Amino acid sequence: MITGKTKLLGVIGYPVEHSLSPVMHNAAIAQLGLDCVYVPFPIEPQNLEVAIQGFSAVGVVGFNVTIPHKQAILPLLSEISPIAKAVGAVNTVSRKDNKWVGTNTDVEGFLAPLLTTYNRDWSQTVAVILGNGGAARAVVAGCAELGCAKILVIGRNTQKLEEFRNSWGNSREAKNLHVHTWDSLPKLIPQANLLVNTTPIGMYPKVEESPLSAEEMAHLPRQAIAYDLIYTPNPTQFLKQAQQVGAITIDGLEMLVQQGAAALKIWLQRDTVPVDVMRQALRQHLGLEE
Repeated sequence: MITGKTKLLGVIGYPVEHSLSPVMHNAAIAQLGLDCVYVPFPIEPQNLEVAIQGFSAVGVVGFNVTIPHKQAILPLLSEISPIAKAVGAVNTVSRKDNKWVGTNTDVEGFLAPLLTTYNRDWSQTVAVILGNGGAARAVVAGCAELGCAKILVIGRNTQKLEEFRNSWGNSREAKNLHVHTWDSLPKLIPQANLLVNTTPIGMYPKVEESPLSAEEMAHLPRQAIAYDLIYTPNPTQFLKQAQQVGAITIDGLEMLVQQGAAALKIWLQRDTVPVDVMRQALRQHLGLEE
């Protein structure tokens, strides 16, 4: 029952129809029995500022931010968390003392499956990150938080790679960060203990594609972790290749669930939310039942 007292949460993006966030958040809200609803808001870039003012006026409690607003929203917020500043992007906004506060839960979402499942000495880990876009920034921040020995970012465009590296300045993230072009992969893959795909290669509908050839993947050490941020298809071609060479695999669905759970905790001011219910709702929605 939606009433005049129902609290509003949501996600802003353009387009936003494809977002899976309403599926998992509304499942969690229902489980908790809260008078709350999570709605997708398609907001065109030129309307971003007026939309945020409107959210203040109608009392929106908080919202997620997706493409293309993750950076554009920064100047419209009163406060930005250190992690969001480091990443240079906000994906979660909450209302505090009549002000909008932005943070980034993608880093926490990325780290959650690594920290809960694998007990490793991360200080000995070499992380190889495929891609140098926005998603790669959250992964770099996560690898720096783990204390990885080396963080190697692979891209196709030398100028963009240089910009990516320079954008971290003298931060903690910059310390072990190195950038390489795609042709360096043959010598980097054998060093990788953690291999992360942040590119959209292999995403539905191009499900047969992978950022790496089977031959390149063959050089990944056994027991390395291969992590794909893509969640449809499940598993991706990239993860199938990794399984064949004996790597441990993590798919993007877990990061999606965990960044969502982290956001929900902020909005509801709770220490725990029903993560299992969120994961289950997504798996059902995507037809991935166990």
